[in-house]
Amino acid sequence: MTQIFDNPADFADEALDGFVAANRGYVARVDGGVVRSTEITPGQVALVIGGGSGHYPAFAGLVGPGLAAGSACGNMFASPAAGQVYRVAKAANAGGGVLLSYGNYAGDVLHFGQAQLRLNGEGIETRTVLVTDDIASAPLDQIEKRRGIAGDLTVFKVAGAAAEAGLNLDEVERLAIKANYRTRSLGVAFDGCTLPGASEPLFQVPKGQMSLGLGIHGEPGISEHPMPTASELAELLVSRLLEDKPDEAGDRVVAIVNGLGTVKYDELFLLFGKIGKLLDKAGLTVVEPECGELVTSLDMSGLSLTLLWLDDEIEQYWAAPADAPAFRKGKLISRARREPAGTEDAVAEETEDATAASADLGRLAAAVLAQVREVVVEHEEELGNLDAIAGDGDHGIGMRRGVDAAAAAGEQNAAAGASVERVLTAAGDAWSERAGGTSGALWGSAVIAAGIALGNRDSYGAEDAAAAVEAFTSAITALGKAEPGDKTMVDALVPFQNAFREEHDGGASLTGALTAAAAAATEAAAQTANLRPLKGRARPLAEKSLGHPDPGAVSFGLIAERIARYIQCELATSDLASSRMAAPAGNGAQA
Repeated sequence: MTQIFDNPADFADEALDGFVAANRGYVARVDGGVVRSTEITPGQVALVIGGGSGHYPAFAGLVGPGLAAGSACGNMFASPAAGQVYRVAKAANAGGGVLLSYGNYAGDVLHFGQAQLRLNGEGIETRTVLVTDDIASAPLDQIEKRRGIAGDLTVFKVAGAAAEAGLNLDEVERLAIKANYRTRSLGVAFDGCTLPGASEPLFQVPKGQMSLGLGIHGEPGISEHPMPTASELAELLVSRLLEDKPDEAGDRVVAIVNGLGTVKYDELFLLFGKIGKLLDKAGLTVVEPECGELVTSLDMSGLSLTLLWLDDEIEQYWAAPADAPAFRKGKLISRARREPAGTEDAVAEETEDATAASADLGRLAAAVLAQVREVVVEHEEELGNLDAIAGDGDHGIGMRRGVDAAAAAGEQNAAAGASVERVLTAAGDAWSERAGGTSGALWGSAVIAAGIALGNRDSYGAEDAAAAVEAFTSAITALGKAEPGDKTMVDALVPFQNAFREEHDGGASLTGALTAAAAAATEAAAQTANLRPLKGRARPLAEKSLGHPDPGAVSFGLIAERIARYIQCELATSDLASSRMAAPAGNGAQA
């Protein structure tokens, strides 16, 4: 059990502050995580990794030459928010683009994905490689659905070495994908881990039993087995991984025995010896292995075995030098210290004087966010009850937390005369960071995308409004991967977009287009009662969900209706509301 803390809620942040203080020669603190404190070659690809706290040496311990350029660090076992990932990547960027790499978990995918959209929108080319090494979490023909566990290390090491060697973003991405495909892991637990301040572990393994196929966020395994001897455990791990080996696997492998928190090094070494003999017997040559704590889960009693099948190319980058706080290999020339931007505070936003039109539109955007907050507060309990039918009941609370933060950020920036882009970017960041979860990532991403689409222009017209709607929709569909019929927010969003576009193409006013689009969204949200959920937490409880509309679709419909009414009632006489939707920007259609 974790016992050393003042306030458990501050555990992750205070532990990260202490890590930086103890490793100042390697890392510097930025808002959201850490970046290298030593020089990075201009034009080098920046590998940015990350995930929840509680996994040290992953993720912050793997920042340094030959490895990552930065790490976004979330709360205990929780994904870093999109804004945190964005700020770390901005501080780590050296001009060669950014490669994001992290374990394949839903929250991480959404929040890192949101950050990627924003970085690409700002001209910083950003790619993602998910780590999917855990063979217990999905069959081989569904490898893209597997979780990332201790195989994080092999992917990060190969990608980091490729970046350090000066390869471009295409090549670093290709090698990371290749390393991930050639990596397989399987873990076992003998007992669960306990979060700071908690009185009980997240799960418990019955005495005399072992849990097979655990995750690294305190998830129990997929099955329980009698506690084996060391020889039996080695045989189990090796045989399962060899059965799952990649196509065209050679006879040279990296073997990694990874302790998850409380298994002693002597035990890990004993097990590694038995694993090594089994690999030798299988005709495999073990190359530059690792044995120790590399990707942990707080105080979990457990371990995992990872095998990386090598070829000449992958072996070159696995063997290349690296120098990070928790992982060192070979020898690198010492680097001069640098003071990365944003080591004390958030990365400074680019300052740009807002045009009069953009500042006006920013104030309108803030007013609309306030209306969104009102409708969410009004329906918070209703949305929570609807979500509880086949979910975890937190949709109303999550939406409330997100929109409270977004409305406050929008009001603050609008009052300062910021552009509409800045108002909505700040609001989206606040929504994502405060709400968390799927809805926070999706709404935050969409609000930011709309702001970027509107930009900071001298005038605004019909096509700008349509572009904002398109950007809002594209952000959610690209990030959440849902399609109409999956019983999600998308089932109301896509009809909204289609109706808006149809009215726009027909020359309707903004108020007319919004009213028609909101009506389409509300009708489509009601129709989701007839659908079976194919995405999200409701999917395993599909029968309970039938007959009830999707809460995400319902909340979007309510918000769309409120915005349409607000624009119509409050701004009916303004240029924005009355301008013909077919008028081009700069041709009299001012907003």
